[in-house]
Amino acid sequence: MEKRRLGRTDILVSKICLGTMTFGEQNTEAEGHAQLDLAFENGVNFVDTAELYPIPPKAETQGRTETIIGTWMKARGNRDKVILASKVVGRTENDWFRGSRPSRLVRADIFDAIDKSLAKLQTDYLDLYQIHWPERRTPWGANPTRVNGHPETDADETPISETLAVFDELVKAGKIRHLGLSNESTWGLMRFISEAEKGIGPRVVSIQNAYNLVNRTFEVNLAEACFREDVSLLAYSPLAQGYLTGKYDHGALPEGSRKQLFDRLQRYEKPGAAEAHLAYNELARSFGLEPAIFASAFVTSRPFVTANIVGATSIEQLQAALAAGEVTWTEEMQKAVDDLHQKVGNPCP
Repeated sequence: MEKRRLGRTDILVSKICLGTMTFGEQNTEAEGHAQLDLAFENGVNFVDTAELYPIPPKAETQGRTETIIGTWMKARGNRDKVILASKVVGRTENDWFRGSRPSRLVRADIFDAIDKSLAKLQTDYLDLYQIHWPERRTPWGANPTRVNGHPETDADETPISETLAVFDELVKAGKIRHLGLSNESTWGLMRFISEAEKGIGPRVVSIQNAYNLVNRTFEVNLAEACFREDVSLLAYSPLAQGYLTGKYDHGALPEGSRKQLFDRLQRYEKPGAAEAHLAYNELARSFGLEPAIFASAFVTSRPFVTANIVGATSIEQLQAALAAGEVTWTEEMQKAVDDLHQKVGNPCP
C-alpha cells in the first residue's frame, strides 16, 4: 500500500488509516484484533484512536478502544511497526475523564490523559498525539458557538500558547513524537503554527477533520493552509457516517446500523442531505462501483489527503474500505463529482 509523508516528519503512513472507534462497543476485543490483523496484512501501518472512544462516549465504556489496541500490540509484539495516533479531549463537562470534574486543555488534564492512554495502549510513547477538538468555542465540536455561528470567547479560555507549551513537555519527556489537531479551523491551525514558530512548542504535523463528498468545506481555506505549511490532512468520515454506503437510501433503517442503535448521525441529516446522499450513491453505481467504495476512493484520491481514516464493524466492510484504496480515480469521475457538487454544495458541514 502506498505510504505518504506525515507533515514535515520522516514518518511514512499508509494512505488508509484504520479508525477504531467501534472497538469496545459495536466490536468485541476479538473482532477488533481481527480488523487490525486484516488491515496490517494489507499494508496498513497507521492506527487512529482516542481517549474518548468507543463511540458513543459513555463513562462505563471510555478507554476500552485503547485497551483493545494495547492487547493486540502486546500479543503481536509489533509496536515498532505501528504508527499509533491517539487524542486528548478538548473542553468538556463530561466528568468521567478526569475523575469527577470537567476537563480542559491545561497541563494537569493533558498529562492525566496521556498517562492513562499510554497505560491502556501498553506503550511508552505515541507517534502522534492530537487535540480532539478545540477548547475555544467554534461552529463545531463539543464546545460549540452559541449564536448563529458567531465566534464567542469563554472568560477562562486556555490560550493556545499555554496548551502548546504542555505538548512541548510531552515531546521532551518522550511521551509523544508529534502533535496533531482535529476538528480545527484555519485560524486555529495557523495560530498553533505561529506560536510554534516563536519557539513555544512543537509544530503541528497534521489535522484530522471531516472530509467527504457531502462535506468538502476543507477545500475552501484549510487545503491551501495545509499545503503551504506542510500539514497533513487525516480525513475522517469518508462515508458520511454510513450515508454514502447507500444503506440509508430512501429512508431505510437497517437493523444493527449505527443510526438504528444510537441515532446520533444528525450532522448528516440536515436539509438537502438525503437528496445529496442518494445522488452521489446513484452516481457511484453509474460507474459500476458500490457507493462505499466510490466515496472512499474519492477521499483517498485527493492530493491534499495524507490518510483516509476508515472504520468498520465487520470484516466485509473493512475489506471494501481497503479495496477502495486500489480504485483508479479518473478525470471522468472527478468531473461528475464536481458537477454534482456544484448543484448540491456542502449539505453536511
